[in-house]
Amino acid sequence: MTERISSFWLHRILGIPASTPLSPTEMAAALQVAVCPAPEMSPRLERFTAALREAFMQCGVTILDGDESIGQNGRIKAGTAVIAPGIFPDELLPINRVSTLYNNIIVGIYDEPPPVHDGHTPQQTLDAVVGRLAWDMVHLLIYVTDDSWTVCSMNGGITTIGTSMPGADTVLESLIPKLTAQVVPPRPEDLEIRPGTLDTSEAGFSDIAADFVECGIIWAGNSRFMSHTSRESLAYRNSFYRKIVARYLDDRSGMSYGFFARQLPVDAAPATVMESLCDWIENSPAACACTHHVPLILAGHHLLVPVPDVRILTTRSGCRKTEIDGRHDLVEIGLDNGRAYLGTPADLPPELVSKPSFDTLTIIAHAVGNAMISSILQALRPDSPFPQELKTRGASMSHWHYYPENDMVPEGFVLHGQNNPPVSCSTPQSAAYSLLGKLDALEQAIEHGTEYLGDVHIEPGHGTNLVGMMSLAETATALNRRECDVLASRM
Repeated sequence: MTERISSFWLHRILGIPASTPLSPTEMAAALQVAVCPAPEMSPRLERFTAALREAFMQCGVTILDGDESIGQNGRIKAGTAVIAPGIFPDELLPINRVSTLYNNIIVGIYDEPPPVHDGHTPQQTLDAVVGRLAWDMVHLLIYVTDDSWTVCSMNGGITTIGTSMPGADTVLESLIPKLTAQVVPPRPEDLEIRPGTLDTSEAGFSDIAADFVECGIIWAGNSRFMSHTSRESLAYRNSFYRKIVARYLDDRSGMSYGFFARQLPVDAAPATVMESLCDWIENSPAACACTHHVPLILAGHHLLVPVPDVRILTTRSGCRKTEIDGRHDLVEIGLDNGRAYLGTPADLPPELVSKPSFDTLTIIAHAVGNAMISSILQALRPDSPFPQELKTRGASMSHWHYYPENDMVPEGFVLHGQNNPPVSCSTPQSAAYSLLGKLDALEQAIEHGTEYLGDVHIEPGHGTNLVGMMSLAETATALNRRECDVLASRM
């Protein structure tokens, strides 16, 4: 992945903090951890914890010992990742010792095999992982055995490392990215809420809603599609921890996985091909500060790319993606004068609460990236069908927590992201990789002389985003048909 857009521009376009670390090395340098062991640990956990501590130090992570990790309020300082090996009684759970609900990642480490069993569907495995997260009130799980250790996250990611003890390289690549940014819902200050502003009677809405409904029905037949883990289905140690989980999920009914979205048509202006971006910056200092144009280099061309506002219809957080109600389960998100917003349908039943998706920023990043790609193609490949398609029909976005086989990638869609750090959904890194990766995908298509119709963004330890010139139902049909063909060929 080429960082062709600087942190300054990622902040101006998407609001991503300029200090956000994007590489594992940068993540390690910004990370601080405290080790808080249970009163009793097995010898294997003691050895594993010591090796993990050493690996952190080799990676450049700051270790806070003893009182170094405690703030003035007597709790573990905000921003500190808590490593919690062993089984804790209720009163000693690390969640009782942290300063914040959203800025202290807790990692439970256990001397036992992971909850992965032959015959279990991905949804069943996910439910087992989330159940343990809720019981022990942690954000990540590490299971340790004689010959491996396995990292499990709340987004369904399961990564097994085939060594008995953690080494610096594997900790840097597989664990540190997950400790860098916590999975959190969008905060109120992150976007403007516009209740009742989505007009479901608007011309064309019923056709778009029908696409969502048909898409969900098709995905319902795929056992790999993880849809929803109900908050009420989980076991809790007591009512207090039940309330904490409810608050952590922003009172959502549970954890819903994946999203479907339709970017509404956008008429992006062509990019300007420059002799040199340096000349433009030096001669136009005022233009540099404009949020509506971004300078970048792609396929050897110096470009000034406009960034228009975007609109997207997407599934509301918490709904069952395989049983979509077109009138009540869709919301509108986007950028209006550079400000993110969420518009909800009018006349919602009182039991339905429209919440912004954990992936809101990532969805917006994909939409912005599509508009930028349209601008670039108009300048470099005027005959490309992508800009006209985005202008007249928009683009679809499908995100699920699994990965397609290589021969399941539609023709004209460029695969990317396989080597990115395994960050979780809702993180600013996830949004940054979505935008930067799309531009890399476009460059691949231009350099190889192939048509660009969309991209398939692989998110290691997380899932897949397929975005581009197909409807949601067409995407679902293509992926599920090809998956059936792949599975049948192996029988």
